Amino acid sequence: SKNIQTMERLQNLSAVNKNLTDDSCPKCEYGWEQHGRQCYYFSTNRLTWSKSRDECRQKGGDLVQIDSREEQVKHTESFWIGLTDSEKEGTWLWVDGSPLDESLTFWSSNQPDNETWVDPDGEDCVRMGEKAGAPHLKCWFDKSCKMPHRSLCEKPA
Repeated sequence: SKNIQTMERLQNLSAVNKNLTDDSCPKCEYGWEQHGRQCYYFSTNRLTWSKSRDECRQKGGDLVQIDSREEQVKHTESFWIGLTDSEKEGTWLWVDGSPLDESLTFWSSNQPDNETWVDPDGEDCVRMGEKAGAPHLKCWFDKSCKMPHRSLCEKPA
């Protein structure tokens, strides 16, 4: 009968749905890439740290917070990340206000150094990557927040 066919179809459908994992359908909007539970947007606009952060927030996210080794090694350009000590020199905070986990940092050698030769205010914002090449792309450098760089935004998937 028709009812039995409909019931069988519904059972087949729910079996198919069970096989679809949460990760099989993209949850990030166009222009964003999904990795795990996060969506990432790589901005090619070269902006100051705070303007980069504004751009991320306008898109519904914020500058990226690196909270795992996996997240750290994913990227291949130099860009602003959401880490700063602008409130208090030497106290590094992520954009959500959480303190930097000192056991999970990726500072390049002799960094952070708060150099003042480019900007007398020092270097209070963090960029991942250096022009020097591949080994340095995964390292963190404190830089003047006023310098224009690309940025990486993230938001939950």
